[in-house]
Amino acid sequence: MSEIKRIPHCSHWGAYTILVQDEQIVGIEPFAHDPAPSPIIHSVPEWANPERRVLRPMVRSGWLDKREHSDRRKRGAEKFVSVSWDEATTLVADEIRRVSSTHGNASIFAGSYGWTNSGRLHHASSLLKRMLNLVGGFTRHVDTYSIAAGPVILRHTLGSSDACDGQANTLDTIAAHTETLVVFGALSPRTAQTEAGGIGAHRLESYLRKIAERGIRIVHVSPLKDDMPDWVDAEWWPIRPNTDTALMLGLAGEIVKAGRPARDFLDRCTSGAERLLGYLDGSSDGIRKDAAWAAEICGLDADGIRQLARRLVDTRSMLTVSWSLQRAHHGEQPFWAALGLASIVGQIGLPGGGVGYGYASLGGVGSPFNLGKSPAISQLTRPIDSFIPVARISDMLLNPGATFTYEGETRTYPDTRLVYWAGGNPYHHHQDLNRLSEAWTRPETIIVQDPMFTATAQRADIVLPATTSIERNDLAGNKRSDFIIAMKQAIKPVGDSLPDFEIFDRIAGKLGVADRFNEGRDEMGWVRHLYEASRQDASERLGFDMPDFETFWHDGYARCPVRADHTFLADFRIDPEAHALKTESGKIVLGSETLARLGYADCPSHPAWVEPAEWLGNGSDASDLHMISHQPAGRLHSQIETGVASVANKRNGREQARLHPDDAAARGVSDGQTIRIWNARGACLATADVTDSVRPGVLVLPTGAWFTPRAETGLEVAGNPNVLTLDIGTSQFGQGCSAHTCLVRAEPHIADQRDAFEEYQDRLVALATA
Repeated sequence: MSEIKRIPHCSHWGAYTILVQDEQIVGIEPFAHDPAPSPIIHSVPEWANPERRVLRPMVRSGWLDKREHSDRRKRGAEKFVSVSWDEATTLVADEIRRVSSTHGNASIFAGSYGWTNSGRLHHASSLLKRMLNLVGGFTRHVDTYSIAAGPVILRHTLGSSDACDGQANTLDTIAAHTETLVVFGALSPRTAQTEAGGIGAHRLESYLRKIAERGIRIVHVSPLKDDMPDWVDAEWWPIRPNTDTALMLGLAGEIVKAGRPARDFLDRCTSGAERLLGYLDGSSDGIRKDAAWAAEICGLDADGIRQLARRLVDTRSMLTVSWSLQRAHHGEQPFWAALGLASIVGQIGLPGGGVGYGYASLGGVGSPFNLGKSPAISQLTRPIDSFIPVARISDMLLNPGATFTYEGETRTYPDTRLVYWAGGNPYHHHQDLNRLSEAWTRPETIIVQDPMFTATAQRADIVLPATTSIERNDLAGNKRSDFIIAMKQAIKPVGDSLPDFEIFDRIAGKLGVADRFNEGRDEMGWVRHLYEASRQDASERLGFDMPDFETFWHDGYARCPVRADHTFLADFRIDPEAHALKTESGKIVLGSETLARLGYADCPSHPAWVEPAEWLGNGSDASDLHMISHQPAGRLHSQIETGVASVANKRNGREQARLHPDDAAARGVSDGQTIRIWNARGACLATADVTDSVRPGVLVLPTGAWFTPRAETGLEVAGNPNVLTLDIGTSQFGQGCSAHTCLVRAEPHIADQRDAFEEYQDRLVALATA
């Protein structure tokens, strides 16, 4: 046998070394500089498994015969025909030309989402958009499923989304200075495993241990007890889902009621505070927002709320708000209400005080952040300005020509004729998948480019097989990581797959724009170019020396310049005039003139409690459970769903749905039993996990199970929660996804117990090439 080769690499869940012998992956070793490597790295060999891979270019038989006149309802049912790369890229280029010339470039939707790999060159989303920008443009999406309403409201009220992008107080300042820490949502290593663009060092656990060692009082507000590690001494407040805004407002109202709002800070650093204060004291609507009011909505103890309100003012206090809170109907409000509460407390801009968003929602949020230029291939200049909020895809496809609002503007949905999806899976991300399935019949042509035969690829007209990152050369890096990591090719491409850059370069050649697309560089030429751009910026702008490319490529990593011990808005607090924010007033906006003028009922002019469309209050049925669909522990989204880390969290071949013992008993459900979870939108199967780590009335079903509906009934058998979730915008202002606003029912399922993986494999066989 040959010697073992050690190949440095990186994925969204961290850096590692791939051990390769005789072209086979024989092991994975964590990055030496990572204090808490993710166990998901050991699932990486599953990428080389051909069972779920797209092995060659394929075209749906009906589309190949009739092109744009084919029966679109046969997507996902008709067999595919394998074709050569030359024929496949010709078909793609011809479709881009046809739609562009006949309907205009706005009728091309580049629906790539970008989570397929952490590489900065073979970033499918960026490469697709780069290519299409060279031939007239496309309709794009803005924001993400993970976070949309939150950044929208913070851009309006703080002037930027920095506070939820990783540049709020760093966790080292919280560990050193905070005395009272209120965690709304999660602060968990489970979600901190992953980071867009890769991560070198997972630091959350070390910060949490320092926080625990200092004896900081931690109040954990979440329906899920394990949203914080059990070794952190936190008080669990099991709040009713979707009611965090009411608790924040009740805390703020108690401070106002006691005559203790930070008047100096409100006067100097905020605008519109009187509008919020009038809402809190009840002068605007006759309802005082205090502990008693909040307790009734949230299902919490009023005395505890009163005591916490006093402590927030008496001690150095910090609020952390998970991204998950804004993935709900009126999701703008918890982000804005937290800002309002922190402003009334008055500690924004002080070390260890104020508010921050997204800690642990990704691995790098709260860690020292990169001050340098992150490597990224340019998407070039956009020839047209056509976009939709990402969570409104079904709305766009179903309602061409209809209007929608976003950040106060009114826009029109394009008449989408061509969808080109590269490196993503909307049949994982999107809400109400049965509605998406109907919308998916509307475009004339759907092109999917992906390594895996996902549910989205199955429902395409043209499927282009891309390599995974372990089959090509690239580099990882982002503004929340203190490393750039070399991603060296470890194995040969599986089947006839090609790297994303090469696929788009071939299509660009058929479109006559290859020279401008590739700029005369091949794969390694681009890897070198992107690294050197970061290295030059660090040296010239920051005086920080990074190794030359040869040293970086040999060592497998390079450190980046970072900022630690950062206090958000410290300069602004000292001199608000000299450091004005990019808001309507130059200050923190607590009462918005813009929103007052717009008059949106679902996004008022100040932080407010607005009942969500579905929640455990105001007449909900006793049979209802509030479903939370959070990030799983063993994978990122739907990636490597059959890997060892993901499979370890399944039972009976399905996802596990957690529910409280009282709720299980009331429904005749026993631990380990297959249950049917359903509502008016759809139904799925899962395995019951009966536990007191969830609040009564709550069911937890992780995202990412590969969408596997039975053809005859539509019953989804793998445990994909998005057959159940609600597909409405958070508000007319933010238009984010409302996945966490979802009531369901559950019952024992008495039927055949076929393994979900078996059913999925049967579906792949049925779609096999003729």
